[in-house]
Amino acid sequence: MPAIGNFLDTNILIYAFADGDKADIAREVMREPFILSLQALNEFVNVGRRKLHLPWERLRSAIADIELVAGKVVPIRSDMTASALALAERYTLSFYDALMLAAALDAKCSRFYSEDLHHGLMIDGTLEVINPFRIADSSINP
Repeated sequence: MPAIGNFLDTNILIYAFADGDKADIAREVMREPFILSLQALNEFVNVGRRKLHLPWERLRSAIADIELVAGKVVPIRSDMTASALALAERYTLSFYDALMLAAALDAKCSRFYSEDLHHGLMIDGTLEVINPFRIADSSINP
């Protein structure tokens, strides 16, 4: 089956609930159909409390909103751990970044939107890492 769709890293979700230029870009990315992992939702809650200081009720509401607009939320399965270990070693990634990529590959996504990984990196020849903030910067400053 050919790769389809966009997969969002946690940082896209976090920026979408913040203020500023990156928030606008993150919200624009989220207007397209997207998939994310349960890991991203869990990380969003953690950062939402620690850095954004969102109250629990706002976090519950945000998670419900994200799940509503997401095309799919991919659960993390034990077989993804082995895939993530291989990806982390092959591409010199942190385990948790690799686990997110393993979920994106499992979901047959073709684009992985993230600020944290190398823009343009191709994972297993089917999944391209895209930094939407870098794209916006290059269109503003040629």
